[in-house]
Amino acid sequence: MEQKNALNTSPRPTAPAAPNAAEKSSGGASLFSVIVIVLAFVVAYVIFKFILGNGSHFQGGLNTNAPIPGDLLGTVYSGGNIVPILITMFLCVITFSIERLLTISKAKGAQSIEGFVRIVRQKLNANDINGAIAACDKQKGSVANVVKAGLLKYNEMSRERTMATDQKVLAIQKEIEETTALELPMLEKNLVIISTIASIATLTGLLGTVFGMISAFSALAQAGSPDAVKLASGISEALINTAFGIGTSALAIVAYNYFTSKIDELTYSIDEAGFSIIQTFAGQHGQTVQA
Repeated sequence: MEQKNALNTSPRPTAPAAPNAAEKSSGGASLFSVIVIVLAFVVAYVIFKFILGNGSHFQGGLNTNAPIPGDLLGTVYSGGNIVPILITMFLCVITFSIERLLTISKAKGAQSIEGFVRIVRQKLNANDINGAIAACDKQKGSVANVVKAGLLKYNEMSRERTMATDQKVLAIQKEIEETTALELPMLEKNLVIISTIASIATLTGLLGTVFGMISAFSALAQAGSPDAVKLASGISEALINTAFGIGTSALAIVAYNYFTSKIDELTYSIDEAGFSIIQTFAGQHGQTVQA
């Protein structure tokens, strides 16, 4: 139990080369994020201006007039300048979700994580370390890279004659932790953007609704006489922002929870395989590791 807890809960140290690698990957990810956000805003503005704002959706062929009754695109355009911001958020959620999906799929490797870990444990139980390394080469991906690093360290420590068994076990554990620190952080890149959109999309939609309501009541006050039809139309257009914001927020929440659960699965698989490596080594060299 002691070794397993140490593997799961101890801080993961960073290898000497890790800071540079992390800075490079972080810089690349940040640049990618900025480019995606800028392009999403450009696309959103084009959609808002030339598709939603096309004159064919409005009475008299002008987008300054009221939208044609029942025309959804014209009604969305009437939501105002907050609409392109909401479209930008929606496009960012879609783009970053696809990017995360591809990254996590690549990190998993060629087959299911459960099947890979099962094969590695079987090889370890049979004391076939080279066979386990071959399984890692076949699997590929971040999880396989971490497990392979631990197995290579296993072979190295098996040939080491000057260190005590507990020192060898700690060396293997440290190698797994350092490799994990290099492999897994990229899986969480851009998730902060998705989580941020999940928090602010609804608020942005409500802000657009407030602006729309202010505009509707202001126009009603200037008219000098109550007009229930115009007031209802203005409120309907204002609520478009709220609906768009809630929909975008809901999509972002689902995407964020899905990807964090997948990352947790990968982390658990690495911990499970890492403990099996340490347990096998300790068992082969006379040290007891409690489950």
